[in-house]
Amino acid sequence: MTEQLDEQSRSFDELGLDETLLRAVGKMHWTEPSEIQAKLIPVALTGRDVMGQARTGTGKTGAFALPVLQRMTAGEGVRCLVLTPTRELAAQVARDFRELARYTDHKITVAYGGTRVRQQAVELKQHPAIVVGTPGRVMDLMKRKLLHLDTIRFAILDEVDRMLDIGFRDDIRRILGSITCEHQTIFVSATIDAEINRLARQYMKDPAEVFLAPDKLTVEEVEQFYIPVQPHDKRRLLVALLKQEKAELAIVFTRTKREADRVAAHLIKAGVNAKEIHGDLYQSKRDKVLKQFRDGKINVLVATDLASRGLDIDDITHIVNYDPPDEVEVYVHRVGRTARMGAAGKAFTLVTPEEGGILTEIEKLINREILPASVEGFQASEKPQPQAREPQPAAALSRLNAPLYEGADTSARPLRRTLGSKFPPRRRRRL
Repeated sequence: MTEQLDEQSRSFDELGLDETLLRAVGKMHWTEPSEIQAKLIPVALTGRDVMGQARTGTGKTGAFALPVLQRMTAGEGVRCLVLTPTRELAAQVARDFRELARYTDHKITVAYGGTRVRQQAVELKQHPAIVVGTPGRVMDLMKRKLLHLDTIRFAILDEVDRMLDIGFRDDIRRILGSITCEHQTIFVSATIDAEINRLARQYMKDPAEVFLAPDKLTVEEVEQFYIPVQPHDKRRLLVALLKQEKAELAIVFTRTKREADRVAAHLIKAGVNAKEIHGDLYQSKRDKVLKQFRDGKINVLVATDLASRGLDIDDITHIVNYDPPDEVEVYVHRVGRTARMGAAGKAFTLVTPEEGGILTEIEKLINREILPASVEGFQASEKPQPQAREPQPAAALSRLNAPLYEGADTSARPLRRTLGSKFPPRRRRRL
């Protein structure tokens, strides 16, 4: 890898962007570039491969979209392919591209599962310049000969770490290996590990590295706390916490889909305006829930990590890690949902006695102490004792297995009367 780049511009005018793009930036009310935008855009404009470290909510989409739109020339075929880990993130990235490309002729198409292939085939026939999609659907379109990569000039991998985490490793390699013409590659990831470095060495040429300092992985505007709790008290504590904080828009993270369902049901029963979202829901249902959340009709969204990817909502006030993440890097993604682009926010992590080690690892990663907190008036309850099971009634004995009593008729006559003479019982032959 090459040297890290630390230069930072203070305005979009200093980044070397065209007037059409500056107009689009102004239309989106971006007043000054974020750190990742200021560092990555000038390097990407040179055509060099770039590996950037940026968490969610830092304007990373603009960091790679603006240089791509400026460097893209007219022509036929798809010239830019953007891969994202989830449908929601693909849809959001496509929306941002369309906003930034509003004064250009570039068409953008989004491709992900849960929608009809036929509709996406129609859109691909309209010659989009940019395709944003999930690896699984992109592979499907390639196999169907609906998407061709022989004209690709830009390959963007957004949130590479999450794509690898959820099993897209082989698809990513096949897709990148199918791009044969000269192109620019940009990786953006909240965390950079050995596996991402191996992928970069294989598919990038002398990439520049744009890294944020460890203390910038979670923004200073996020107040981060942990609350000790026993496992049996977690749901009661969550209700008390949300009511104490008067959370306007909050995301509660759980490890599993089943737990998301249970927590959401408990919150609703307690009078909290909540809904769950996870991968088992139909895409139309997920879209409906997200729209209700964006519109403020739902105050609390209970989500798994995968389902939350791509949420681009600036007004999220609270993050609650109902379950700490299994991998400490995921904490960065979760907390990045609040305090976006300079806004304030709070993050709470519920920690059971068995999970103290995870908290320590998180503090090491973000180079910051997470302070303890409590919920006023909440009192821990005693662990409920398992109830003794009532004795179960003995299973009724089958007539055929019933014991024989002295004097019982053991001949075949009663059985013959029961079954009918059409099926006389066979007797064993005595040898």
